[in-house]
Amino acid sequence: MKIGNIVVSIFALGIVIMIIVPIPPFLLDILLVFNISLSVIILLLSIYAHNFNEFSVFPSLLLLTTLLRLGLNVSTTRLILQTGNAGNVIRAFGNFVVGGNVVTGLIMFLIIFLIQFIVITRGAERVSEVAARFTLDAMPGKQMAIDADLNTGLIDEDEAKKRRLLIQQEADFYGSMDGASKFIRGDAIVGLIIVIIDIIAGLIIGMVQKGMSIDQAFTTYTILTVGDGLVSQIPALLISTSSGILVTKSSSIHDMGEDIIKQLTQQPIVLMLGAVIIAILGLMPSLPKIPMFLISSIIGYLGYTMYTSAKEEKLEESVSVKKSEEIKKPENVLSLLQVDPIEIEFGYGIIPLADSSQGGDLLDRIVMIRRQLAVELGIIVPMIRLRDNIHLKSNEYIIKLKGIEVARGEIMFGRYLAMNPGGEIEGGGIDGIPTKEPAFGLPAIWIDENNRERAEALGYTVVDLSSVIATHLTSILRKYAYEILSRQDVQTLIDNIKESNKALVDEVIPKVISLGELQKILSNLLREGLSIRDLATILEAISDNINLTRDTDILTEYVRQSMARYITSLYTTNRKINVLAVDQDIENKILNSIQQTERGLTVSIEPEFVNNLLRAISKEIPKFNAYGGQPIILTQPIVRFEIKRLTEQAIPELVVLSYNELTSDVQLNIIGTVRV
Repeated sequence: MKIGNIVVSIFALGIVIMIIVPIPPFLLDILLVFNISLSVIILLLSIYAHNFNEFSVFPSLLLLTTLLRLGLNVSTTRLILQTGNAGNVIRAFGNFVVGGNVVTGLIMFLIIFLIQFIVITRGAERVSEVAARFTLDAMPGKQMAIDADLNTGLIDEDEAKKRRLLIQQEADFYGSMDGASKFIRGDAIVGLIIVIIDIIAGLIIGMVQKGMSIDQAFTTYTILTVGDGLVSQIPALLISTSSGILVTKSSSIHDMGEDIIKQLTQQPIVLMLGAVIIAILGLMPSLPKIPMFLISSIIGYLGYTMYTSAKEEKLEESVSVKKSEEIKKPENVLSLLQVDPIEIEFGYGIIPLADSSQGGDLLDRIVMIRRQLAVELGIIVPMIRLRDNIHLKSNEYIIKLKGIEVARGEIMFGRYLAMNPGGEIEGGGIDGIPTKEPAFGLPAIWIDENNRERAEALGYTVVDLSSVIATHLTSILRKYAYEILSRQDVQTLIDNIKESNKALVDEVIPKVISLGELQKILSNLLREGLSIRDLATILEAISDNINLTRDTDILTEYVRQSMARYITSLYTTNRKINVLAVDQDIENKILNSIQQTERGLTVSIEPEFVNNLLRAISKEIPKFNAYGGQPIILTQPIVRFEIKRLTEQAIPELVVLSYNELTSDVQLNIIGTVRV
């Protein structure tokens, strides 16, 4: 067990034992002083706590202190009635308050009790109840605000978890305070009942058992009872005040005392006007002039001093602003140097699509896009920044990567985008505005709500405006995933896989390959649309082949071969694949043109040969129309990368595979051969 749990357990059990077992007066004096000291410390902690989270244990502490006071009440009552002596602390408090007059002492005790019960206890109880109610009512709104900040990229998932936990802790605290305040009220009532019992029982015991006169018995037991009540009520008063302070104070970075002084004195004019009013009242004949003029002078002096101080601060601030405008420090523009990896800028008319309070779901779509690409490609898409741009048309949007525009599109408000899977939009008999789908350039039409059902019945694919933007963004992220992947993202992926493959990661990184080299290999894979989600297989392939070469392009080819099962499943249907073969003369020509340089492998080949190769491939590609699917070329492993590099600009949709990237159970259907 932890030492704290042991101490609390002993404390609680000791209180129970104290109620049952008589305590000597000397030990009782120590416990009474400890009770008062503990109450003073709790009050000070409540004042200096900035928010509830710094003193969240208060409800439990309130229960323990209440139990301690009740245990002390039982012990003092036992001593008062049995021996007529409850220790020096109680006798000192009783004599001090009574002051030689028992009736006055009883009245003073009753006043203190009423202040404690009616003002402090009832007020703290009501404040706790209202605070708990409003905190619980505000929870859904706070949760929605956190979700909105998370969707817009203002915070990450870890910060969102912390904020949700803080909201839950706040609700638990105020709920506990609402229940704990009932203990304070019950403690005050029991304190008054104990005082009445002590006085009545003391009179009976003193007169009947000890043969005292009624005056002697009344004086003796009343002094002890008043002292006992004060020793009990003063800590209760401090604890009740602590409860009220902790619940009513708002979160602040300053102490409560500093906030009170600052806010009471932040308007010097108010203090000076108050001083004038008090001075005018002091001129009235019936009021004492010295106290009124003294207080008026003090308040007026404070107001004037703060007024002149505020004036000097404003003057210094204006001078500082002028200097900062004259001297442009580099630090003042550092925030402008930040470049967002991905951002979408849109006209003012598209704002409702991104505002969840107006029914927009674009933020939710973006969250789903990030999850979808994590599953499909294995990459961590950075937070996507959304900004409005007054320079754009109201229905226009642009997509930027690292501050540079890579795509642009327009939508039509109040309409849906309809696309025919067959590619034709003419002759459908649907009224609309012809256009092109922004993501893939397919022919489409903008239709209104009235034609939506008819378009769907005719087989059109109909999407709303948020889906148009989301689809366009998804295609851009897939296309440029290799540029988005940073070294920090690679490090995050490594840290994630290290939890389940620690030995593999420790063997490969950074002993075998650096973080930068691994990033280049992963970028090569993403560039051709391959997923890097199976990072363990990739690292194993690198580790197995790093002794053969350190060229990242060649290592990429080895990695692709280790991913043969995945690549096969990606491009085959029913274990069949339709491909174009490459003539051996072309392969030999490219192979003989490969040169090793300081920057890696390069191909030194005549432009005329490249143009002839591209024309030959373009001539063969239409043969795939009869089979469907992407055009695929199959070649030798050693030239695969170079053929892809030669064709990716002119024919970006062309897939280039090597024989080693297909599993042995695949049936090849060679529909043509590329010859130059």
